[in-house]
Amino acid sequence: MKNDINSHNEATADKPKEILMNILQNYSMPIVLLIMVTLMTILSPQFLEPRNLLNVVRQISIIAIVAFGETLVIITGGIDLSTGSVIALVSVITASLAHPGQYMLIVPILVGILSGAAMGFINGIIVSRDIPPFIATLGMMTAARGAALIYSGGRPITGFTPAFDFIGRGYILGIPVPIFILAVIAVIAHILLRRTKFGKYVYAIGGNEQAAIISGINIKKYKVLTYMFSGIMAAIAGILLTSRLSAGQPTAGQGYELDAIASVVIGGTSLSGGVGTISGTVIGALIMGVLNNGLDLLHISAYWQQIVKGIIIVGAVFMDKLRRK
Repeated sequence: MKNDINSHNEATADKPKEILMNILQNYSMPIVLLIMVTLMTILSPQFLEPRNLLNVVRQISIIAIVAFGETLVIITGGIDLSTGSVIALVSVITASLAHPGQYMLIVPILVGILSGAAMGFINGIIVSRDIPPFIATLGMMTAARGAALIYSGGRPITGFTPAFDFIGRGYILGIPVPIFILAVIAVIAHILLRRTKFGKYVYAIGGNEQAAIISGINIKKYKVLTYMFSGIMAAIAGILLTSRLSAGQPTAGQGYELDAIASVVIGGTSLSGGVGTISGTVIGALIMGVLNNGLDLLHISAYWQQIVKGIIIVGAVFMDKLRRK
């Protein structure tokens, strides 16, 4: 009887701990984001001004779109280091086709997206041949950057149509167009990952590749499709960046792949594969955006910002290990 009472008391005492652990596992990053927003608001009242908040979301829109593709790749247990260079190559290709009196707006956009899909296809084919994703995409990162420099002659390409400029610099109802594009792509990516057979297979491959093979999933096919999706996301980001800067830059996108990976990891996607969400990636990108914007408002050196970002990334990986335990 006494043993039963003691067991009951221990179980009751453990319940708050379980609830707390559950909250930390499922809502740790939203809580971190809320704390950061609160701190930035206290330290700089300008932070909560509507114009500044719109600026934060607009600034993260390009990185977040790249991160959506990176999310699916990492869930499969892979990595895509080529996205920054894909942005650069797509940037100069679309810029060369967006001059006034040249083509309809759809042409540079479609060619840019197809170019990104083609580079993703090559990545996927190489990875599906059991070449480590790190090596495969590192090779594409170098090759695509070189191709961008050759294509542009190492110089920026400028002079676009007003319609093309509107994509990255325009406003609809007072809200920057990139924010609308970000929202639409986030919804599409979420549905693709959570509501389709493709998304289920992505999780299955990352969770246990051998089990996925035994269950009849065409691993090679879905890896190729996943890397193609990442290439398309990088291409869309490249088009947005080109329009926003009013120039196709062969040096565009440098370091974007690292910021995208950081957003994905901070958002709770496991580097071991099998775990991750688009909503988590959005939160991860927002954390990065709030951090950058807040530190800028506080006039903190960019060098210190890099250190803080590094600490946050390592902390996110450490939290991922705790969650998996």
